[in-house]
Amino acid sequence: MKFEVNKDVFSEAVSFAVKLLPQRTTLPILSGVLITVEDDAATISSFDYEVSAKTKVGASVDSPGQVLVSGRLLSEIAQRLPEDSVSLSLSGTSVSVVSGSAKFSLATMPVEEYPNLPEVEGVSGSVSGEEFSQAVGQVAPAASRDDVTPVITGVLLDVSSSALVMMATDRYRVAAKELSWSGGSVAADGLQALIPSRTLAEIGKTFAHTPNLTITLSVGGERELVAFSSDQRTVTTLLIKGSFPPVQKLFPETTPDYAVVSTQDLIEATRRVALVLEREAPLRYSFSADGVALEALGSDQAQASEEINGHLVGKECVVSLKPQFLIDGLAATHSEFVRISFTHTDNPNKPGPVLLTAQKSQDGDASEGYRYLLQPNLLMR
Repeated sequence: MKFEVNKDVFSEAVSFAVKLLPQRTTLPILSGVLITVEDDAATISSFDYEVSAKTKVGASVDSPGQVLVSGRLLSEIAQRLPEDSVSLSLSGTSVSVVSGSAKFSLATMPVEEYPNLPEVEGVSGSVSGEEFSQAVGQVAPAASRDDVTPVITGVLLDVSSSALVMMATDRYRVAAKELSWSGGSVAADGLQALIPSRTLAEIGKTFAHTPNLTITLSVGGERELVAFSSDQRTVTTLLIKGSFPPVQKLFPETTPDYAVVSTQDLIEATRRVALVLEREAPLRYSFSADGVALEALGSDQAQASEEINGHLVGKECVVSLKPQFLIDGLAATHSEFVRISFTHTDNPNKPGPVLLTAQKSQDGDASEGYRYLLQPNLLMR
């Protein structure tokens, strides 16, 4: 095997292939990248039985072949090569990497022991890569980080014939975002795929600048998979098994009582007032016709309060919310104003969840594309 390729193209391809590999693996061979050279292209791929990545780049091929080498080491070398091109050649059990006067020799691993990459066949559709990436950034932070309950560490993709809805929850909050979906036919009851949130976050970044992202779902079999592909790049991931909680029914049908506030003003005020709080302590928010009053009952040495402008419709409301959870939801609205809608319970000391939605102007309509439901703490007295 011997080929030559543009250094930047090769470096980007290897970086893509190793990005989703775990830092440590029980099987050293799974830390490798497989390079397959044929015709006028080199295919670079990786697989650890859960996540796979594959990309193809143009190359000047002297002789075809296949080789398996350490992925992260090759990625670091490729990033630092001095010239515009790099040549790789296989000799015995080592690979020579040459760029200008820089020469490296890497030990190979047995190709015959490397697992076959999964081929995903199923229902396919497409979304905008940019919109998909943005949606992942809005929803994934709400996923649980507690591995004790794996089903809520994932992001649910709920696909219908015309829309893809992403949802995530950690029991204290629910985030949901709807995207347009075009392509493959979906049964009337829809199709669902539960993807590890950390993996999906990386996938979102990878395809952020892709005009058209194809998503293929293979569910119902022994190995349930989903594939994301665009521009000679494909990533597959194994799905989380189990039933995602029915969080969709938690969203209220109507919310006559709500406040509209400047998103950035509320974020900045929350960060300031929360400085005196102990870790995980909530802030008290009082919504009235005069605006929003924030109050932090910190330690004996420090307390804080602040008021910002706001527009109230309906009844006044007082809620206690975890500052970081609120900031996550506010930042994810991607809008100048946010509508904070209130729900009520029979217990006056236990308000219902608050619903955050985007709003372009203070007196405009709320956008239902992104919704963030946050459970308040018991009110502080």
